[in-house]
Amino acid sequence: MNPYVLVILLYSLGLGTTMTFASSHWLLAWMGLEINTLAITPLMAQQHHPRAVEATTKYFLIQATAAAMILFASTTNAWLMGEWNINNVSNPITNMMIISALALKIGLAPAHFWLPEVLQGLNLLTGLILSTWQKLAPFALIIQVSQNTNPTLLTLLGLMSTLVGGWGGLNQTQLRKILAYSSIAHMGWMMIIIHYAPQLTLIALITYIFMTSAAFLTLKTLNTTKINTLSMAWSKNPVLASITPLTLLSLGGLPPMTGFAPKWLIIQELAKQDLPVTATIMVLTALLSLYFYLRLCYTATLTINPNTTNATTPWRLKTTQNLLPLTMTIIITLGLLPMTPTILTLTT
Repeated sequence: MNPYVLVILLYSLGLGTTMTFASSHWLLAWMGLEINTLAITPLMAQQHHPRAVEATTKYFLIQATAAAMILFASTTNAWLMGEWNINNVSNPITNMMIISALALKIGLAPAHFWLPEVLQGLNLLTGLILSTWQKLAPFALIIQVSQNTNPTLLTLLGLMSTLVGGWGGLNQTQLRKILAYSSIAHMGWMMIIIHYAPQLTLIALITYIFMTSAAFLTLKTLNTTKINTLSMAWSKNPVLASITPLTLLSLGGLPPMTGFAPKWLIIQELAKQDLPVTATIMVLTALLSLYFYLRLCYTATLTINPNTTNATTPWRLKTTQNLLPLTMTIIITLGLLPMTPTILTLTT
């Protein structure tokens, strides 16, 4: 892709998200979401591969449907209540429509079916943008709308997403699809607590972005997209192959990695809100996700691919990729748990 075009598209991605962040009017927020969608579409289709084009088409249709729903719901709300303000969506029907549209945008269950298929058709860098940056603008709107939303609806969306995210990833062999189901499960954790403690949703979202970035950049550095090629990682980069299981276990939410902090805080808050059954179900669904992370850890570290040569050549060749983003995200993914009280103090 032409570097000038790439700069314009990345600038538009940033502009769309910033516009949605800064807006208090529904039309401006909708415009930001549309700029976001239109900016990422050429990035997704840049390979000119039939699978990439198919993924781009699916993504565009889903996002256009969600944007149309948001526009219709906000117009209806303005017609009924006489107000375009994002914080004042007090009509229950329009509120539910907006939450449903935003859930479709970020791939929450039961509107999640497009996400694994779309992510599977993209390269790892575009998949990284789709899994992290593209979640920011819709989540900014969900946080603002959630205070007027029925908590039962948000709890149902959260529980279904963690369940589907855990169950869906169990029999996958493609790493991008596994990361898509991982994304669905993490979105569920954020939705379950958004009505009671939006600051915990923010902490969970930021932690998720760093952990997912570390996972995608690791796979890009190792040049692997399937489980069976992950078993050859040790011959390419022994150090990274030994750190990869820690990154995956952080995604699974095991202490002492950073990924444990948001889950611990969310379960603690659910217990405070007198929701022990919900907290128990969330912990049990986290075990489902943990199983497929452990499966990846086992493949990466304890199995040897029968096609691997015994020569030490592959890992002696230095990679030409920039490893600074990978290093930074891995450090944050593995080492921020002791900082949890400080982070909590800063956000409350």
